[in-house]
Amino acid sequence: MDAKNLFDQTTLECSRLITQRYSTSFTLGIKTLDRKFHLPIYAVYGFVRYADEIVDTFHDQDKAGLLKRFKKDTYEAIESKISLNPVLHAFQLIVNQYQIDLELIEAFLHSMEMDLDFRTYNDSRYHEYIYGSAEVVGLMCLKVFCEGDSALYEKLKAPACKLGAAFQKVNFLRDIKSDFEERGRVYFPGVDYKLFDKAIKSQIEVDIQQDFDDSLIGIEQLPEGAKLGVKVAYLYYQKLFDKIKGLPAETITQQRIRIPNARKISLLLGTYFGAKLGIS
Repeated sequence: MDAKNLFDQTTLECSRLITQRYSTSFTLGIKTLDRKFHLPIYAVYGFVRYADEIVDTFHDQDKAGLLKRFKKDTYEAIESKISLNPVLHAFQLIVNQYQIDLELIEAFLHSMEMDLDFRTYNDSRYHEYIYGSAEVVGLMCLKVFCEGDSALYEKLKAPACKLGAAFQKVNFLRDIKSDFEERGRVYFPGVDYKLFDKAIKSQIEVDIQQDFDDSLIGIEQLPEGAKLGVKVAYLYYQKLFDKIKGLPAETITQQRIRIPNARKISLLLGTYFGAKLGIS
């Protein structure tokens, strides 16, 4: 391996480590994909994870300044095809290799900027945020899975967006307590956290289930190396959603719904083998 390939590989491995440290479930999910997709998807996750950390974690720092610098460095890395920031170098490798649209990256970074000055969202801002924070991440992954097949990518864009939206809305529901108490956020439009009740929760759940249902046709048409892995993620999130649906509204606002790591592993493995055997 020459020095440049060693540098590239090392930065991709850094993104793998970031994913492993930040998300047990995402790491396990990636492992159900064909091996050729592992490092590319780790690189995408590393990029979005670090951008998200800027707006959610560094409370004693100039978040706007950090995000502005991160955004500038991202585009410079993509254009010059190199960065000494290992996360950005790994990401630009994948962006350039799979021709990930800059519009997707811009929409994602815009959603991070929206988090900096978050106020209660109306419907249009809510959908704008979900598109940028979740749907475009799914589209970046879809670019990788389609491996240059633009016709397949266009065919699967809509269901991929629906799946990303479903995942994000489940996260919003799961994290409604911590988002409100730690960050002052309630993402669902028109929802007063203090008045959150069974009727509001049920209305949100109907919307989420529709997104799950609309995404399924796209999953079935994914390339073989990606289909099982995405199906496992779909089933895992559906089971997490089912757990949330079974809880009273007051429980959701009193505690963050957590699944212990041991239970995550058991659930993901069960989902994987169930999907593989066709018994999910």
